[in-house]
Amino acid sequence: MKTMKKFFWKVWLRLNFLTKDVKNDYVAVVSTTGKTLHNADIAGLIKDEGSELQYETLLDVLNRADRLRVRKIQEGYSIQTGVSHIAPRVLGTWLGAEHKFNPAAHRITADMTPSTELHAAFEEVGVEVLGIKESGAYIGLVTDVLTGKTDGTISYLGDIIITGEKIKIAPDKDSTVGVFFVDDEGEDISLDYPMTENNPKRIVCRVPELSYGTYTLKIVTRYVGNTTLLKQNRTIVYDVPLTLVR
Repeated sequence: MKTMKKFFWKVWLRLNFLTKDVKNDYVAVVSTTGKTLHNADIAGLIKDEGSELQYETLLDVLNRADRLRVRKIQEGYSIQTGVSHIAPRVLGTWLGAEHKFNPAAHRITADMTPSTELHAAFEEVGVEVLGIKESGAYIGLVTDVLTGKTDGTISYLGDIIITGEKIKIAPDKDSTVGVFFVDDEGEDISLDYPMTENNPKRIVCRVPELSYGTYTLKIVTRYVGNTTLLKQNRTIVYDVPLTLVR
């Protein structure tokens, strides 16, 4: 028996940059633009549901819960919530029992998987295809060079590959253009090092020194093609939030 769909994720189809057949192979990207929630928003939603607790109290509890989860993961605990299971993990290969931890070859991180409750909730979600994203300027995929992952996780001070269309940063030596990471406060954080590659379909750059958390990647450029430049800056935002991990 099929479960009635109560919710629908709207997705755009974009060219799959991980395949050789880039003309006919597409991937779906869920549109979350303008739909990111923070603890302050969740506290407000709890209050709207009729909680008798004060908004400030609810926000404090949520923030404290986050801090405690981080601390306990640092201590080696796994965390099970109604949304996800978080488990500490060390990546990298080991040559034997005498092999010591080496930050250059190993990485401390955490695995996050949906909880049983969240998996069940997915049964009520349908998908609405909005169409194929136009071939104008857009960010198609961000790849973490260290892990090879494209799921939105990025490594601390690691390199990332940004692929898309018309993403080249131009003009040169203009501080208003570039690759930026936008934090929860809406502050733009620019790169600390020059880009390794800066091409219309591919940018390779190093993640700046960021705090733990989730960021929005955006590219600001006046590039439009060949040697032509727009009169005003154009902002290209990546639909997938990027989460910094170590």
